[in-house]
Amino acid sequence: MNEKNSKDSSFSGQLGFVLAAAASAVGVGNLWRFPYFAAKDGGGIFLLTYLILLVTFGYALLSSDLAIGRKTQLSSIKAYGAMKPGWKFLGILTFLVPAIIMTYYAVIGGWITKYAVTFLTGVGAAAAQDDYFVGFITNPVESGIYAAIFMLATAFVVYRGVERGIEASSRIIMPVLLVTVILISMYVLTLEVHEPDGTIRTGLQGLAIYFLPNFEGMTLSKYIQIVLDAMSQMFYSLSVAMGIMITYGSYVKKDVNLNQSVSQIAIVDTAVAVLAGMMIIPAIFAFSGVEGMAAGPKLMFVSLPKVFNSLGIIGIVIGAAFFMMAIFAALTSCISVLEAIVANCMEIFHAERKKVTLIVSAFYTVITVVIALGYSLFYVEVGLPNGSTGQLLDLMDYISTACMMPIIAFLSAILIGWLVKPEWIIGEMEADGSPMPRKGLYRVVIRYVAPVIMVILALQAFGIIN
Repeated sequence: MNEKNSKDSSFSGQLGFVLAAAASAVGVGNLWRFPYFAAKDGGGIFLLTYLILLVTFGYALLSSDLAIGRKTQLSSIKAYGAMKPGWKFLGILTFLVPAIIMTYYAVIGGWITKYAVTFLTGVGAAAAQDDYFVGFITNPVESGIYAAIFMLATAFVVYRGVERGIEASSRIIMPVLLVTVILISMYVLTLEVHEPDGTIRTGLQGLAIYFLPNFEGMTLSKYIQIVLDAMSQMFYSLSVAMGIMITYGSYVKKDVNLNQSVSQIAIVDTAVAVLAGMMIIPAIFAFSGVEGMAAGPKLMFVSLPKVFNSLGIIGIVIGAAFFMMAIFAALTSCISVLEAIVANCMEIFHAERKKVTLIVSAFYTVITVVIALGYSLFYVEVGLPNGSTGQLLDLMDYISTACMMPIIAFLSAILIGWLVKPEWIIGEMEADGSPMPRKGLYRVVIRYVAPVIMVILALQAFGIIN
């Protein structure tokens, strides 16, 4: 039986779909990238810019991916060819993005799991030491085991299918994640730190830095960079241009209101990102000032453990809750990445889910361990075109997200905007009888704005422009 037509290859309804898609969109980038950009890019200026781009550019890209999936009832590797003969190559490119991301995402999930275990066992003070993170990732046995455990947990959910695995886990994880981030956000606003020199910093002061626009030193070139930062964050946060939302769209029933779903997914994803900022920026500011903000792993695995340790016993509890929440965020995103790969392989090889999941998961468990060992046994240092250097994980991330995703989004916009025409997408968005809002705006964004922005992001990734 074709699994696309079986009960377990579709979401039960709109709520299940929205929770699963939002769970995919909510990842570690919401926790360690969004707050950094907000602190760096003028607080409220970044937030307002992000929201404007979300309701225009983000709405267009997310609508396109979901509509493509539902209309073709195919995953990305075949969907583009079904849209327009000769464009199967775009499906292959899109398939490669999750295929590359999967090599390292479980490694990051393993890091988070290690820290969750550290805080849950009451030894969070150890995680606050300067060399703790480096000591862990350079330990080949420990880092490899945690990465493999996280990969196998991801595989277990995907093995169970769409409704019993992905949707069921999202119905539990998303409410828990939202409640946790809200509670921690509320607590950090009560923080008050007294320095020996008499300086007092509070969580509320950090909140003001986060929300109030800071125009100091603002120039046109600086604001353009803020726009690009907001665009790149929104672009990666919504899981577009990597085939995930096309795959999820193919599981959506025809009576589901896609217009409402797109808005709900964007709202949940943005709410988590904004709440993460409310949780992280006030906490870091209270203990370290603005200078304490950092991006990426340093924020989550170095700066925050120091903050939690400074809070004493309550810090151990908050640290455990935070890293459990981070596990949920990483797991739901990792599930969606693996699902995109499995779904495409099922269509390519006409094979059933369980067999494909076992084979693909075994392969990626091995690759995940290899990437985890990229900081120890397989250590390499690679110079990237954007001027930075990194190890195997950084290289895979750079290729998939910084380079391939803007190119895919550009080609997708050209295909939709100029070849099959925007009406192809609009018709599917209105398939349930509800009119698509902002149709005129959608046409403008997908035909003119998206291609230009994607070219700029690609040129920036390749180091051609700064």
